[in-house]
Amino acid sequence: MREKPWQLRIFDKSLKKKEKLKLLEKSLAIRSTERLLDLGCAQGMLSYFLRQKGGFWISTDQDFSNLKQTQSLVQKNLVQTGPCLLPFRSQSFDLVVCLDYLEHVEDDTLCLEEISRALKENGRLVLVTPHTGRLFLLHKLRSALGLKLEYFGHKREGYNLKTLEQMLVRAHFSVLKAQTYSRFFSEFLELIINFVYIKILSPKTSLELRDGHIRPSNSSEFHSQQKTFKLYSFIYPVVWLFSRLDAFLIFQKGYSLMVWAQKKALNKEKLKT
Repeated sequence: MREKPWQLRIFDKSLKKKEKLKLLEKSLAIRSTERLLDLGCAQGMLSYFLRQKGGFWISTDQDFSNLKQTQSLVQKNLVQTGPCLLPFRSQSFDLVVCLDYLEHVEDDTLCLEEISRALKENGRLVLVTPHTGRLFLLHKLRSALGLKLEYFGHKREGYNLKTLEQMLVRAHFSVLKAQTYSRFFSEFLELIINFVYIKILSPKTSLELRDGHIRPSNSSEFHSQQKTFKLYSFIYPVVWLFSRLDAFLIFQKGYSLMVWAQKKALNKEKLKT
């Protein structure tokens, strides 16, 4: 029997990725004729599930090493991009899914403009970023633990909804809805896992990855941590149960922000003038 791909084994034990996918599956209705862009696919964990929803998908990332890992899951339609400019014709896609990518690029304004250019009129965007604000205490704890933004491959800590809405409007989008997820307990557990991996388990490498070094980036790194992963798998039911305490924090915003937006139709009369 073929061994389950290492990316999916990590996904099975990831609190945030499973919650993210659950929200996506509830909201994404895809027709078989649609063309879809998976912008910033990393090692392909979510790309694998997105493609099962149908349509014609293209997955992209800045890092060739990420694309090679994604290829082992999705096989085809993979494109390496620059940090912001997209190598696609204008109005090529019906939907762009941009998951935890915007905070990794230097020019986030240009990135949103390129997404808008690549989308058809009335095309849709699903955008996920870290959520920030004055009361997000775990961001301060992360800094106190010495977890610098560059370890995560981030150029900025994240965005609040007001800032992100303003950026999207300038890029010719209308915001349809927004939702947060990963409240205090889930985020605290993720922080501890990140700390252990970055400070103890991560291989000491000079290789710069777009998405940082917060988890294994290839099969070799994953298999070198097999004993640790088995231990974590053993305690995962307890970790998952602890994360369910988030359900009691009904008035607290989550540490991740998902926004659904739509590209505005061009004003033909304005273009003529």
